[in-house]
Amino acid sequence: ATAWLDGNKLFQRHAVIVGSTGSGKSYTVAALIEKISELKSCNAILFDIHGEYNPIVGDGIKHYRIAGPSDLLSDEIMFLPYWLLNYDEMIALMLDRSDSNAPNQAMMFSRAVMEEKNKYISEKGINLSDGITIDSPIPYNINNVLSFLDSKNTERVKGDGGREKNGDFNGKLSRFIQRLSSKVSDKRLNFMFSSDKSLLEYDYMNKLCKQLMSPASQSGGVKSIDFSEVPSDILPLMVSLIARLIFSVQQWMDKDKFNPIAISCDEAHLYIPANAQQSVEVSSLHSFERIAKEGRKYGVGLVVISQRPSEVNHTVLSQSSNFIAMRLTNSDDQNVIKKLLPDSIGNFADLLPILDVGEAIAVGDASLLPSRILIDKPKIEPNSATIKFWSEWSKSNVSDSIDNAVEAMRKQGK
Repeated sequence: ATAWLDGNKLFQRHAVIVGSTGSGKSYTVAALIEKISELKSCNAILFDIHGEYNPIVGDGIKHYRIAGPSDLLSDEIMFLPYWLLNYDEMIALMLDRSDSNAPNQAMMFSRAVMEEKNKYISEKGINLSDGITIDSPIPYNINNVLSFLDSKNTERVKGDGGREKNGDFNGKLSRFIQRLSSKVSDKRLNFMFSSDKSLLEYDYMNKLCKQLMSPASQSGGVKSIDFSEVPSDILPLMVSLIARLIFSVQQWMDKDKFNPIAISCDEAHLYIPANAQQSVEVSSLHSFERIAKEGRKYGVGLVVISQRPSEVNHTVLSQSSNFIAMRLTNSDDQNVIKKLLPDSIGNFADLLPILDVGEAIAVGDASLLPSRILIDKPKIEPNSATIKFWSEWSKSNVSDSIDNAVEAMRKQGK
């Protein structure tokens, strides 16, 4: 029999798609994207962490890639300039809290940023009558911030008797300046610290949000964002930045003009972790927990996709009312899903380790009954297909691409 899921309830009350490697999870996501893209005003985001969904094309599907080290601004390349970060995100990225001078460094950095933001709106003649805060997404020049910090770090002032002495912050900002300078000059972070002047334009955020949030009827649709060139240590911060921007803009939109948007989080365990330890992970978790708790009010749906549900934050999972569970072989992962499923489904959860490829258990508000289903294969398969080792080894000739790979690694770009 044909099994149907209620599309309204699936995204209104958040959804979870889980399955071990090779269970057909990527097929399921690809099939879902294709179904969504057929709607005339579809509006969704897919965080594509490894670039595996690039082959999926269609009228309602757009592909973007976070800029690599040598990329320039274009329609398909997305930049996320540093000034879009709020205060907590900036500190998570740039501050070492174990440094004894961390409070002084944070205070002077925030002062420098505020001065530069006020200077920017003054020079541009922008009237913000109620003023701005440290979190206001106003462009500023990071090099001017570095110059200010350096001047304070080397400052000498007049003391008693007219003799010069070290300023209050002399020598206390050195490590912070070093960390910030290394990030600004790191070519892997070109998507944040590019010297392109257009990224400092006041209306850049408007253009970015239209790219992210426009429905298909306004040349948008399902937007797949490739994060494959983003360094893993700041991946949580960059993914959550986009999610926070979308949620914040939706919050400030007139309620009668809401255009609902679904955010699909592939490989969610990488940036919505169960045990956040680093500052960037804590900051990322805060953004997604808020969307999970409040997103429904503002038309923001969350689809959590992971092969390791035991490593995904339990608060986010518990806020989801729909589960598409594919084969799970790990006992910890099975137990997490069993605890989230209602008791009324009986021994359905016992099927988790023996489901075939492409099979799933669908449970939740979007399904009339708990069902064991076979997912439709997508028209175009993602790049996640399992490589056939024995067949590849049996070939008489294979291409030699090691030199090219080594050179690409050196250049940090393919």
